[in-house]
Amino acid sequence: MGEPVKLSVIYYSATGTISEIANELAAQAESAGAQVRLRKVRELAPDEAIDANPAWRANADATAGVPEAVADDVVWADAVIFGSPTRFGNVSSQLKQFLDTLGGQWAQGELADKVYSGFTSSATLHGGQESTLLALYNTIHHFGGILVAPGFTDGSKFVDGNPYGTSHVDGQGQFKVDETARTAAAVQAKRVVSVASALKAAGAA
Repeated sequence: MGEPVKLSVIYYSATGTISEIANELAAQAESAGAQVRLRKVRELAPDEAIDANPAWRANADATAGVPEAVADDVVWADAVIFGSPTRFGNVSSQLKQFLDTLGGQWAQGELADKVYSGFTSSATLHGGQESTLLALYNTIHHFGGILVAPGFTDGSKFVDGNPYGTSHVDGQGQFKVDETARTAAAVQAKRVVSVASALKAAGAA
């Protein structure tokens, strides 16, 4: 047996949907044999904005113990799954700010040849989920990363309908993360671990 795949799940979550999916992805990856780091990126919003939304404050308090992501969490990993709610069809400023801090590691080639994937949520159906993931993946191309989306590689993907990554419509908090999203997370996590494991084994051969 070779060394386990090292996987980082790095995310931003305001009101908790992305946080919940991140935990599901991490658990599924661990069950597939990966060594996992679960990390949130730094919050940029002021306390008064967070306090104005009870769900935002509740999630901030609930995830206070989750370590903040640093560059080493990407460098260390064989695979990284990034998560963000959609913001006008793009990733959140919090996740983008973290990605923008990785210039030094990018310049040294430390972000290349890793497996990457992504997940997201939106308030409404067709609310920018696919464009958010595609926007995220532009960064992966610049990294020289190996993009591993779930595709329609499992029959369950025809239920959630998003080949780009796990996604969920939360209806401004009305719709909790359901079994469709959890199944999609399982498919994505296992596919990422499987591909990263194969690449790791090939590199060691």
